[in-house]
Amino acid sequence: MATEEVNEKATSAVAKRFRGFLPVIVDVETAGFNAATDALLEIAAVTVSVNEDQQWCIDEVFSKHVQPFEGANLDQASLEFTGIDPEHPFRKQIAVSEKDALGTIFKPIRRKIKEHGCNRAILVGHNAHFDLGFLNAAVERCEIKRNPFHPFSVFDTATMAGVAYGQTVLSRAVKAAGLKFDTNEAHSARYDAEQTALLFCEIVNRWNDYSGLFKE
Repeated sequence: MATEEVNEKATSAVAKRFRGFLPVIVDVETAGFNAATDALLEIAAVTVSVNEDQQWCIDEVFSKHVQPFEGANLDQASLEFTGIDPEHPFRKQIAVSEKDALGTIFKPIRRKIKEHGCNRAILVGHNAHFDLGFLNAAVERCEIKRNPFHPFSVFDTATMAGVAYGQTVLSRAVKAAGLKFDTNEAHSARYDAEQTALLFCEIVNRWNDYSGLFKE
């Protein structure tokens, strides 16, 4: 199959599957549970596409370590849970401001929306409203005008996995889907976003095969 034909079919499949929305899997690591007051420390986004076998799969992964915004609360229990040390010398060298982190991640997402002929992105996450809340709070703090994500709609893989496998915890859902999960890598935004993306694709592919509704 020619490259042009593969790209045309992928674009058509992505745009049509979710009513013009481009699913983008997002995970954040934070220093608490309050998006308005607690620091955003890591953010990762995974774009997905459709391959020549009409299977949804990971496309690209983007991630950034984020500097706590001025005046941000750092809850010690949350830091111990994630294992993130905001003062670690290496982290302080590579962490960027919220505005730079969002700019770096939003730019390729906008490009993917255009490439796939979609209208906008929709956040996919495990307990997705938590991630969306921190994302929206950071967008507001940075006064970003062109947020590519829908402001309140999400796809939640905790709900999807609950229906598909009877599991709502990410590690258990991933394993129930027949995939591998490394608990030593958990609570890294990049790793959790990739695992959530694999879970999302697995569920979508299984439903597509089962229903036969979305075959080209």
